[in-house]
Amino acid sequence: MKILAINTSNQPLSVAVLDNDCLLAQTTLTTHRKHAEFLMLVIEDLVQKADLKPTDLDRVVVADGPGSYTGIRMATTAAKTIASTLGIELVTVSSLLNLALNIQEKDTLINPIFDGRNQNMFTGLYRVKDGEMQNVIADQHTNLTKWLEAVSHYDQQIIILGDTDPFEAPMREALHSRLAVANPYLGIPSATLLGQYGLDKSPVSSIDAVVPRYLRLTKAEADWKKLHPNEDTHDYVEKV
Repeated sequence: MKILAINTSNQPLSVAVLDNDCLLAQTTLTTHRKHAEFLMLVIEDLVQKADLKPTDLDRVVVADGPGSYTGIRMATTAAKTIASTLGIELVTVSSLLNLALNIQEKDTLINPIFDGRNQNMFTGLYRVKDGEMQNVIADQHTNLTKWLEAVSHYDQQIIILGDTDPFEAPMREALHSRLAVANPYLGIPSATLLGQYGLDKSPVSSIDAVVPRYLRLTKAEADWKKLHPNEDTHDYVEKV
């Protein structure tokens, strides 16, 4: 199975082309957030370097959020367009899970973090069990205080990775020796690991129904909700 994997959830852009679990080509850029200028060019270049044609692809695997509004919207839109145009399968994977895949240590809890500003974070808790990445606490947008309350019940070591700088000191104060901080290089998502993970996952039943997993209101929704506190924001903003 020929797989195209895409992650533009945050500042890093990572795209890979695989043949089953064998990497054919990958590009990862970390220097800017202007993914709109590069994403389709990178995809075209990697497919060509893998000695494939677009019609050779069988599946697209995309990190569909949470993360940057623009980043996850762009990746999801590109993945849906490619899958729909080529008539191939689409698999969606949590952006936080994709980051957690960088850690394969047993007997430890994996805590990927994206900075949500003002002591807020996009985060979830994972662990490797029986060779599989399992979700222990569901992905969420939360503040640091609530998150520390949630993870304080676990006695295992917790390793944080991603946007750790704003949170390391208070988390270490609360968790002490149970906290470990991953090497910064492990805070960059790998499209190769994303593609390998998505190889055995079931594709979505409806490509058109796929929307980014924002996990919080968009600014437009939040502003509208302030003016209409008793009304539902469901479907107010078109996601894709």
